[in-house]
Amino acid sequence: MTDAPSPSPTVFVHPSADVEEGAQVGEGTKIWHLAHVRSTARVGSGCVIGRNVYVDAEVVVGDLVKIQNNVSVYQGVTLEDEVFVGPCAVFTNDFRPRAQNPDWKITPTLVRRGASIGANATLVCGIEVGEYAMVAAGSVVTRDVAPYQLVAGNPARPKGWVNERGDVVSRDPHPPTP
Repeated sequence: MTDAPSPSPTVFVHPSADVEEGAQVGEGTKIWHLAHVRSTARVGSGCVIGRNVYVDAEVVVGDLVKIQNNVSVYQGVTLEDEVFVGPCAVFTNDFRPRAQNPDWKITPTLVRRGASIGANATLVCGIEVGEYAMVAAGSVVTRDVAPYQLVAGNPARPKGWVNERGDVVSRDPHPPTP
């Protein structure tokens, strides 16, 4: 761990956290116990980075994002503004992981504005979670999630639709017709 000063007077970095030199951290962000933010990561303003969160190199975290305890956000993941990530959620960045792979390429994942990822959910790389979508706790997301869609299960399947507050507005798994 480093004793690097907070990136800004309004940023709180717990003494046990490691924010590497070069990391960009926005105003009003709080980084809690044992978190690690890599040097090329960008974390927006007003975020809460929980205990034991790892924010890898090149990760982009928007403004007003809350990442709960024990989450690793690996390279290739982008979390837009106002995203919620529940405790112990998992992001992957490799379709064919091997300890040694000279041809390894990062497969990006995008979580759009206002989406919520439930506790212990797993997001397989290469997907997009739409604006204000909701992924239920424990789900394994292997496909894109539409904006405002509620998904649950393993693999995650459509279960309904939510509004911007997260209230379930329909249990019909099919998209609403105009």
